[in-house]
Amino acid sequence: MTAAASAPATSGLVGRLNGAWHKRALWIFLAITLAHWAEHLVQAGQIWLLGWERPDSRGVIGQWFPMVVTEEWLHLGYAVVMLAGLALLLPAMTGRARKWWIAALAIQVWHFVEHGLLWLQAAMDQPFFGKEVPTSVAQLVFMRVELHLFYNLAVFAPMLVAMYFHRVPPEREWSMEPRCTCRILGTHEHLPVAAG
Repeated sequence: MTAAASAPATSGLVGRLNGAWHKRALWIFLAITLAHWAEHLVQAGQIWLLGWERPDSRGVIGQWFPMVVTEEWLHLGYAVVMLAGLALLLPAMTGRARKWWIAALAIQVWHFVEHGLLWLQAAMDQPFFGKEVPTSVAQLVFMRVELHLFYNLAVFAPMLVAMYFHRVPPEREWSMEPRCTCRILGTHEHLPVAAG
């Protein structure tokens, strides 16, 4: 593959998201992810710390808008947002950051499939696997709240590692041409040597 073929496009939305806008896009994507993650943690706290019944444990937003928790199309929509964000921001990732970002993307693909399966059952009004409610494949083994905590952590953790390596690449990757302006270290200049 030639260097020109591997470089992201510099024009168009995807080009700008992976060039001049990449840093801002990463921070916005991180904020969206953290807000969703916080909702899952609040829901878990309502169950495990406050002793609420699971149907009453709806996070923060779900207390005012219960449909946020009960409507499968909303969960599928968020899974699409995560999948799109991870895919759209991938071209600017290089080196070790790219490997971690791809790991997060791969896990999110499966998370999306699980939500698609839940949505399909709800849309058809026909739960699968002999269950009374829409059930994903992994829900055959794990309870839904715990499963989604795991999925969100499994996507979030490699995403954070990727963001770190993207902004602060290992020294051996300093010579790799950055595809955006996110880097803190290794942007062709050497770090100052501390005196003494």
